[in-house]
Amino acid sequence: MRRMLLAKAMEMMARGLTPSVAELAEAAEVSRATAYRYFPTQSALVAAVVDESLGPILEWNSESKDAVSRVDELLLHAFPRMEQYEVQLRAAILVSLQQGAQARAAQSGNDEHLVRGHRIELLSSAAGPLREELGEARFQRLLQALSLIYGTEVFLVLKDIWHLEFEEILRTVRWTAQAILQHARTDG
Repeated sequence: MRRMLLAKAMEMMARGLTPSVAELAEAAEVSRATAYRYFPTQSALVAAVVDESLGPILEWNSESKDAVSRVDELLLHAFPRMEQYEVQLRAAILVSLQQGAQARAAQSGNDEHLVRGHRIELLSSAAGPLREELGEARFQRLLQALSLIYGTEVFLVLKDIWHLEFEEILRTVRWTAQAILQHARTDG
């Protein structure tokens, strides 16, 4: 049942809809109680869709001992998946932004908030060979800098604002990652 509901939610999101749990239940022709049993909140539903969409990215691993190669491998692995599930990822960003705005306006209830991404863990793994060389403070700064070029937000900025095609997006983030890594090594 959960897989069927998740498939229906992904289908709805691919059409540009971000369903509430009740809307998903209606579209899937199941009771609301059934849908809420699997997805107690819209955040839980969107998080499950994101996990389904990006799950293979979380399984990324590299045998390389070189941080530059590892970061490049991660980008080459992740960005095609982001392109493939762009609509669902836009929906996740929308829900996250709405929740943030509601929280700041003190309108947020007890709903769980959508927690997005595993960016820190993935980037830490990719850049890991530099940890000892840079020391912890510089390594953390490197991860923070890399986080500015890795993720759905970056993909959307380059696509929507710069009107880049996918290959240009990938070329830009790879170039930027190399520049950041080179600077991290030379910046004492």
